Amino acid sequence: MIARALALVDPERAAGEPGTDHGYLDFLDGTAPPAHGPAQQLMRSTLLPVIYERWWRPAWGRVLTGASAAGEHRLATELMELEAGDAVLDVACGPGNFSRHFASVVGDEGLCVGLDASATMLERAVADTPGGGIAYVRGDAMALPFRSGVFDAVCCFAALNLIPDPFATLDEIARVLAPGGRVALLTSSTTGPPPLPTLERLTGRLTGMHVFGAGEIVGALRGRGLEDVRRRGRGFAQFVAARRP
Repeated sequence: MIARALALVDPERAAGEPGTDHGYLDFLDGTAPPAHGPAQQLMRSTLLPVIYERWWRPAWGRVLTGASAAGEHRLATELMELEAGDAVLDVACGPGNFSRHFASVVGDEGLCVGLDASATMLERAVADTPGGGIAYVRGDAMALPFRSGVFDAVCCFAALNLIPDPFATLDEIARVLAPGGRVALLTSSTTGPPPLPTLERLTGRLTGMHVFGAGEIVGALRGRGLEDVRRRGRGFAQFVAARRP
């Protein structure tokens, strides 16, 4: 799978040959973009990957959306309309909990690539993926190392709000989508009229997390040429899906 993922890489976007010593392709050469506040620092810690899949992510999922982890897996699969043989990119994959589910859907003829900037998360992802059916990549979500138009589907669940420049990431997601490719996002959303959104955004700045307006992500995707944009608000979060023409 690593060799298949490497075939999707654009040499002009990748800084030299990636490292492979830890079981994933490392395009950050032992470094990473600076952590953007406490939330990102936590994602790069050594403790969180240990408890993330079993405790942390399910708890936060319930708080934000009311959905179970299995429910989010199903919804992401449905929004991306995943099928056997698809090539899917899981942006900010963490310890690979969604990536492993996607790999089971696309099968041996497909390809799942999980990308994250956190070495500790990827080390956990590799350890928890004994079958080797997924290629993990350490890279920058704001500057993906892949060629344009190579993925049938891209997912970014519960991570876009943690990225320093989320709109640069949306640029990259739109770029790597193949014609007809689908994107599925789960991210933050304001929940009410002013002054509540103002307070939510202030809290976001203190934690390093973005809090997006109800129509902000929808408008951003349409502005990047995507169509069939659909949004579903749930709790403090929003699910957004779209398609490249």
